[in-house]
Amino acid sequence: MSESTRIFQLSERSILIEFNRDITKNLLYFLLNLKEDIFLNKSEHILQVTNTYNSLLVVYKFTINNFNSEKNNYFELISNVSTTDMPKSSTRKIPVCYELDFGLDLEEVSKKTGLSISEIIKRHTHPIYTVYFIGFLPGFPYLGGMDSSLFCRRKPNPRSKINSGSVGIAGSQTGIYPSSSPGGWQIIGRTPLSLFDSHKTDTPCVLSPGDSLQFESITKEEFDNLHSHPSDIKL
Repeated sequence: MSESTRIFQLSERSILIEFNRDITKNLLYFLLNLKEDIFLNKSEHILQVTNTYNSLLVVYKFTINNFNSEKNNYFELISNVSTTDMPKSSTRKIPVCYELDFGLDLEEVSKKTGLSISEIIKRHTHPIYTVYFIGFLPGFPYLGGMDSSLFCRRKPNPRSKINSGSVGIAGSQTGIYPSSSPGGWQIIGRTPLSLFDSHKTDTPCVLSPGDSLQFESITKEEFDNLHSHPSDIKL
């Protein structure tokens, strides 16, 4: 593991631990276990630990006085981290309306993939996805597990505004916009579920790295009802 690991200081109060390995669920579980071990061993010094596909960003409460010492400590933690899978969690069902009012780019995705709209919906709702990390926007989940036949490049000219809850495809990834934002993903549907609530200071994000989810197709009428009564959404 050490041969494929780089640890370097990004700022006076942050360190990046980067792994030169293929992006897999095993690596995700390794990162999340390492993240937990860092908090257990260094909780009094650590402000935040955030994972990406293949790295951890460790932010300290105070200035790092001895980077080499910290670096050696991390290599020791890495050598002892548990490689067991994360505990299995239930699969969350995410309701999505794929009708053209919300699936703004469904027809374009259909042309680019050669699949009918109904087949796109079928292939998008079939897999069980894994949340790899949260990024880009607060609450935006980067998901692994999309059917490779749905691969579609980003739009060459991004939209100035994409509605919150919009579900999109970009390359081999699919994700959900938690808030209104500019963006270039191909939009194929929209969920009435709110993914981020800044008023919930302890757990503002509905989804977390390691979670499993599956999209569930709903009608526009069902969308409107759930959008008006979000407490009816059962995850």
